[in-house]
Amino acid sequence: MILGDRYRLDDAIGHGALSTVYRARDEQLGRDVAIKRFDVGTVDAARQESELAILASLDHHGLVTMLDAGIEYDDKGRAGRYIVMPLIRGINLQDRLRGPRIGTRNIAEIGYDIAEALEYVHACNVIHRDVKPSNILLVDYGNGAARARAKLTDFGIALSEDIERLTADGTTTGTAAYLSPEQASGAGVGPATDIYSTGLLLLQCFTRTIEYPGGAVESAVARLSRNPVIPPYVPERWRDLLSSMTEREPRERPSAREVVSAIRQLVVAEAGRHKDTESAFFDNDPTEPGLPDVLDTIPDEALHRATTMAARLFSAPISVVSIVDHDRTWLVSHYGEDVEQIVKQLDLSNPSAPSEHPIIIENTLDHPEMATNPLVQEPIGLRFYVGIPLKSKNGQTIGTLSVADFTPGTVSEAQLANLNDLGALIMAQLELRQEGLRTSGHSSDSIPTPASTPTPAPPGGDAQPQVASRD
Repeated sequence: MILGDRYRLDDAIGHGALSTVYRARDEQLGRDVAIKRFDVGTVDAARQESELAILASLDHHGLVTMLDAGIEYDDKGRAGRYIVMPLIRGINLQDRLRGPRIGTRNIAEIGYDIAEALEYVHACNVIHRDVKPSNILLVDYGNGAARARAKLTDFGIALSEDIERLTADGTTTGTAAYLSPEQASGAGVGPATDIYSTGLLLLQCFTRTIEYPGGAVESAVARLSRNPVIPPYVPERWRDLLSSMTEREPRERPSAREVVSAIRQLVVAEAGRHKDTESAFFDNDPTEPGLPDVLDTIPDEALHRATTMAARLFSAPISVVSIVDHDRTWLVSHYGEDVEQIVKQLDLSNPSAPSEHPIIIENTLDHPEMATNPLVQEPIGLRFYVGIPLKSKNGQTIGTLSVADFTPGTVSEAQLANLNDLGALIMAQLELRQEGLRTSGHSSDSIPTPASTPTPAPPGGDAQPQVASRD
């Protein structure tokens, strides 16, 4: 069958309540596409032209965008809408949830992509209204990438007016399990509706169960009478976020932009905690290597003050002290108000000797060689970095005091001098404590000396973020 004198239909690859998605061939451009055909009589094409024009204007990497649209007529003259989209290779999140458990880092990455897409569509005055696992595609680009990119698809309900309301017989064209309370009660909807549905979707990634199962009425009554149950094994930072996203009152939920910011920090944390992209999310307290006596016994307050002052120097949210001892990296860090409740520790490290000179990167986007670095790539997206070496009395560089931000910045001579002074104070603390341990007979260890070991480095190196909880 040929649609629009151009698209040759192949097998059906997906079914919905009002439509069917087909694999098709664009004979004009010689490429494979996906075509969604709405059932004849379910869409009033004349009333939908304005909404269709809005959807046609959407262009974002987190969306399965519309390439073309048209109307077909059956042998009785009834109109049916069809939409042409790119053919995405991969699986949807619903199918993925039937497989092995999804690691916490992967959940954060998926959530980030969805939230970023919603931030965009909401700014375009479009509400999706049917965010659910089957409408999230995990793209396989065929390049072996460990990072699964999530794309939001199926704006069918966004094309229809008031279609999310429950009908007289208790059915709904939305998906009952993911409806927001306002959708379930037939009230007006806004951007907060998509946030609620996304919260339920992400909760399901942890629990692997649908929070509000059953038919439309049963499911609606349940969400109107109780909040979602978030199990204690879900990490605390996630519990806080998911609770806010699933508040029954729409005005109490965060915006998509706020969710993007929060999940970005969760990705920072999980990128370091789980090097294996499919680590089990129950492993929330990994065993950490032993730390050198001299480092482990320094009062946290002293170094936290130093890192806080370093961050304040540059009005940046992140500052880290990391010191290498043989095959171990020890660190303490400061995070600003928008980060500290989510991330405990961050280690910028790579397998090379620590730099003996200050490293200043005012905008990572000005350095093409950093494009593939995980700290520079979204969703982490570090843009600013300055690091100064920490040197012992004998001149050996044993670590780094660094400051980082998600926006570009500048470094003045005065700021660099102050950062060096803070580094000197940190080394004085280390050496003073080491001397105290030696004279008391508790330790004969010396300040760590560098070897061919992991050492702090800026985003420009082959850095891999590591997170070590020191709660």
